[in-house]
Amino acid sequence: MADLKAEPAALAATPQEPVTATPIPASTSASEPKEAQQQEGDTKEQAASMKGSRTPPKAMYIDKTQPQDFDGELATTDELPSLEMLSKIENNIVLDRDGKTHTFQSLYSGRNVARRVLVLFVRHFFCGNCQEYLRSVSESITPNALLRLPVSTFVVVIGCGDPALIDMYVEATGCPFPVYTDPTRSLFDELGMVKTLALGSAPAYMKKSMTKSIIDSIGQVLRFAPSGLALKSGDKRQVGGEFLFEPLDVVTPITTPRDEQHKTGSLDHPDHGGHEDRGPIEVKRVTWCHRMRTTRDHAEIPEMMEILGLDGQGEPIKDKKRWSKAVQMRKGTGLSLANQMSELREADAKAS
Repeated sequence: MADLKAEPAALAATPQEPVTATPIPASTSASEPKEAQQQEGDTKEQAASMKGSRTPPKAMYIDKTQPQDFDGELATTDELPSLEMLSKIENNIVLDRDGKTHTFQSLYSGRNVARRVLVLFVRHFFCGNCQEYLRSVSESITPNALLRLPVSTFVVVIGCGDPALIDMYVEATGCPFPVYTDPTRSLFDELGMVKTLALGSAPAYMKKSMTKSIIDSIGQVLRFAPSGLALKSGDKRQVGGEFLFEPLDVVTPITTPRDEQHKTGSLDHPDHGGHEDRGPIEVKRVTWCHRMRTTRDHAEIPEMMEILGLDGQGEPIKDKKRWSKAVQMRKGTGLSLANQMSELREADAKAS
């Protein structure tokens, strides 16, 4: 079991105006050379301070001509994690709703785990944006829909707050999939997910107004204030992403009857992936991923259904412009096994 990594301290620095030494006029006074020496020392001290600062020389420019809820997107990448990276983090620890530890690998690979696993990384547990996202996911990507796929497929969710808040999170979102947490955010860091408070443009999965989402979040915070959990939902600046783990091939590996019984990922059991030390482990890789650039930048539902191989595009919203964008735009990178699964279904249909 890997040790939990400490959260890195955030560094902040304020740019300073360059300091110009005032010329010292010639004088026979004994005090003036001392003043000049003092001023020169102050100047060197300030210059050294500026040299050690991590703040870029130019302050970030924010275009205020954009809508009030837009502060731009944070530059990041959707490069697929390598097998070497997955090997490095496979033993990182996540916690379930009861505070029990699980290795990260146990969530997407093992005897009792589906062959394809979509891992959704969300923000802090009081985030109304991510709660809306999970509600939309739960409406369109159901366990029953996943069971109809020719290759066993499952979904897990990972947050970054206290595990004692997971039950509240599941209740608020109606999420039918297991929720875990990575309080140290080591997985977030290693997989390249970034920190930002920028809202970005409103996605189609946001059905509540921003005002209503904020009010609901405040209500949740107040509800947990007496227990001391109000400040333990996770780092407010941390954003997440989506990572699809798939086998190297769609061909079903040799399994035992017990393996076949559980290959759907224990859909009716909250301890999905809890038996990580039993049975053979199939090699998995990330075939598709997306990292959020703003606090409401999850991949839209039509894209998620497409990469999973599900029929349809989800439930349309009233805002036709936003919905049209969600249907057409693709945020993630990679190529899932969805096309191969479609060919497999067609072959089975012809054979029958």
